[in-house]
Amino acid sequence: MKTILQTVLAVVGLALGSGSAAAQTEWLMASGYPESNYFTQNIRTFIEEVGANSDLQIELAPNDTLIKLDAIKTAVQRGQVQMGEIRLGVYSNEDPMYELEALPFVAPTYADAWLLKDLQREYFDTLMTEAGLRVLFYAPWPGQGFYTRDEVTAVSGFSGKKLRIFSAPTQRMGEMMGFEATILPFAEVPQAFSTGLIDSLFTSPQTGIDIQAWDNTKYFMKVGAMYSKNAVIVSESYWEELSPETQEVVLAAAKRAELRGWEMSAKADAEQTGVLAQNGMTVTEASEEVVGRMTEVGDALLEDWRGKASPEAIAVLDRYLALR
Repeated sequence: MKTILQTVLAVVGLALGSGSAAAQTEWLMASGYPESNYFTQNIRTFIEEVGANSDLQIELAPNDTLIKLDAIKTAVQRGQVQMGEIRLGVYSNEDPMYELEALPFVAPTYADAWLLKDLQREYFDTLMTEAGLRVLFYAPWPGQGFYTRDEVTAVSGFSGKKLRIFSAPTQRMGEMMGFEATILPFAEVPQAFSTGLIDSLFTSPQTGIDIQAWDNTKYFMKVGAMYSKNAVIVSESYWEELSPETQEVVLAAAKRAELRGWEMSAKADAEQTGVLAQNGMTVTEASEEVVGRMTEVGDALLEDWRGKASPEAIAVLDRYLALR
């Protein structure tokens, strides 16, 4: 009898253990930035909150270790990973809305960028639904600036410099400012410096720190001008497999992550130019001439944008401009 009872308890224990394992859902997420980047830190906190309050466990593969940043959206669509972090401006060839906030001085403050994000949300939701995706939250980059090897105080100083930028609109901006502009993924920037493909950057202080820009440039001219966004996305098919209770936990954590991400960006914007200076870089504010020229470029690019955007996208822009 004792042996039978021990056997029954062992079987029950195995069944309970199996049921517990089956109840836990494991997802894989890809992102493109190192652990020191506030985007990654924010995602880590989001993942911890989800794991602590639901049966969903998410493993993060950061810093392009699993999938390159520019390929993450496709990987999520194909089901290679359940989740990913993307940079919206990468997909401007799919819809002009992806590049709107990357046009100079369209949304030049955090308040403007937050308003634009809220007004874009429904439009992006439609685009993502059509692609079999869902956006969980958005987070912005700090204001942008020019990294150069020698000091530049006037627009004429940009002429002929080889500039790395990150999107089609910033490539056009660079060209209109006098640069030879090239779009390159984040991970390829150090090698591009070493081979002479580039000698300048237009990017945020965060990216400058991530790639140790002081190894290849000596001056950072802060412009601001734009606060482009990243988005954390999930495959809709995998999302639908989650229980309603788990979905509620994820959405609540995503709401906190979105606000936290904007707060972290604003804090980084205030602190990171100091990190550049501590590493020997000279940090300056853009001159009135540079800001004036970039504003002219932004106006021209915005008119071009209107010419290729859908009526629905233009309606979002017009509503934003009326409320700003």
